[in-house]
Amino acid sequence: MTPTSPQADGASSPELDLAFALEADLDPALLDQAGDLSEPKTAEARWQGHLQSWLGQLQHELPPALRAAAYSLGLEICGDGTIAELNQAWRHKSGATDVLAFAAQDGAPPLPPGAFEGDGADALELGDIVISLETAARQADDQGHTLERELLFLASHGLLHLLGWDHPDPPSLALMLERQADLLI
Repeated sequence: MTPTSPQADGASSPELDLAFALEADLDPALLDQAGDLSEPKTAEARWQGHLQSWLGQLQHELPPALRAAAYSLGLEICGDGTIAELNQAWRHKSGATDVLAFAAQDGAPPLPPGAFEGDGADALELGDIVISLETAARQADDQGHTLERELLFLASHGLLHLLGWDHPDPPSLALMLERQADLLI
């Protein structure tokens, strides 16, 4: 685990035990577009910093059961084939999607076989986030922004799901998207 780091508002970020995985056979051109977020030597540290910062920003909003000094979660960047398989197996929906979140807390769907397990015994296990690099690249093009920004947007969406946010209707989705935008500032 990493030590806490100060936030802009003076609060400290919780510790984070991150299990990061990058699927082996991803398109090198897309990996280049994703920059440091997909570079094997820097990606885990970059993701660690973003997720830890977001958890720090969200602390005051969380229900008491989800407030912790340390968290554990997994993040995998994969291709459309892998995420399509997970989407079918766990959501019973065909085809690739951009991000899936497998929450480990309070009535969340169970983690898929082989899911990450953090080694921080005192950390609150949140679950796993899986992002399709290929779908993220298409969406980045459609939205007119960088692949890095799209990956961060999708990771923040997944994290909010792990923390209990949902969007069953348009007003809920609007609130969730607004919160994601705030995290990315």
